[in-house]
Formats: sequence, C-alpha cells, structure tokens
Amino acid sequence: MITKEQIQRINELYRKSQQEGLTEEEKKEQAYLRRLYIDSVKESLRSQLENIKVVDKDEYDEIMKNKGCSCGHEHESCGCGHKH
Repeated sequence: MITKEQIQRINELYRKSQQEGLTEEEKKEQAYLRRLYIDSVKESLRSQLENIKVVDKDEYDEIMKNKGCSCGHEHESCGCGHKH
C-alpha cells in the first residue's frame, strides 16, 4: 500500500521534472514510487473484483427484500425517489 507521503513525493518529483529536471537519483526514485503506486492500484482493483458476486434476478430480489433499498430506506413507499 502506498502512503499519502509517497503520493506527495511523486507529485513533487513530477513538478520538479517539469520545472528544472531531475537528477538520475530522483529519476530512479520517481520510477520506484510510480511502480509502487501502480501496484497498489492493481492490488486494490484485484481485491474489489474478487469480492464481486454475480446473482440472478430472484437472488437479487431476495437480498433486497432482506436488506432494504441501497439508499437505506425500506421498500414501502419511503418517498426517496428510487423505484422499488
């Protein structure tokens, strides 16, 4: 996982690269931090995708009947504007 400080550093290095250029050491740091960021995004996406469950309409209706509307309201004429 990448930290806020590391993201700030990526942005600092980017700005510096646009204004005055980077040293070889800074270029290596930038490449490392960018790889860390990309790997973090991929890991997060992979985790989200692994937790998706595909259900058929009947199963969905049963889930919603037990859970309630995704907006948090009950299904009985709550006036939230969602089609129930």
